[in-house]
Amino acid sequence: MIPFSKSRLAAACFTLAAWMPMQANAGLLDDEEARKAIVELRAKVEAMAKEMNARIDTKADKSAALNMVSQQEQMMAEIAKLRGQVEILSNEIVTAQKRQKDFYADLDARMKKVEPRQVTVDGKEAAVTPAEQRAYDTAMSYFKERDYKGASANLGEFLKAFPDSAFAPVAQYWLGNAWYALGDCKRAITAQEIVVMNYRDSTKAPDAMLNIATCQALLKDKVKAKKTLTDLITVYPDSAAAATAKEQLAALK
Repeated sequence: MIPFSKSRLAAACFTLAAWMPMQANAGLLDDEEARKAIVELRAKVEAMAKEMNARIDTKADKSAALNMVSQQEQMMAEIAKLRGQVEILSNEIVTAQKRQKDFYADLDARMKKVEPRQVTVDGKEAAVTPAEQRAYDTAMSYFKERDYKGASANLGEFLKAFPDSAFAPVAQYWLGNAWYALGDCKRAITAQEIVVMNYRDSTKAPDAMLNIATCQALLKDKVKAKKTLTDLITVYPDSAAAATAKEQLAALK
């Protein structure tokens, strides 16, 4: 079907209006009837033209409205698509932030496992790693449980693993006590002599000398025992061990 435009419709109406009088002049109708017929036909044509124009305008409006609806739907689809992308990106950001937070938390936990901490050891502030602390605590737990064999083994391993540890003087002293508890005075003396020679400033040094003298006395070596007690009183005169040494020295005479 050929689409009508307003110009074509007007031309058709004009042609029809022009044709009507010619047909009336052909004798089909008299003048009065012809004029009336022409007026009626013109009225009908005008009515038809208005109706057609209205239909064309309505169709154009509907077409425009449909186009607008279609464009709106496309826009809404694009907006929905963008919203979906924004949501995906937001989720990715949240996930990335969580991973970063977890990473730093894990890194912090790992650092705490190896990072030294300040503790008080043998009356002094010192930096001690968590591994040192665990090893020392484990060794001493055997001593506290009176498992002196286990204590001597673990204290010995600790001193091999951490020879420069702030716990070394104390560990060496308790190693000597573990050997003494096991009845091995020779090993006890050797262990305590290391405390006296290597850690003279340790608070355990006077006690180590006292233990040495006790073991020497048990081994029936009074001469060495007296010398050790005398040295203890001389080197550490204000210590509690020196007061005990004076008593023991008097008993040995």
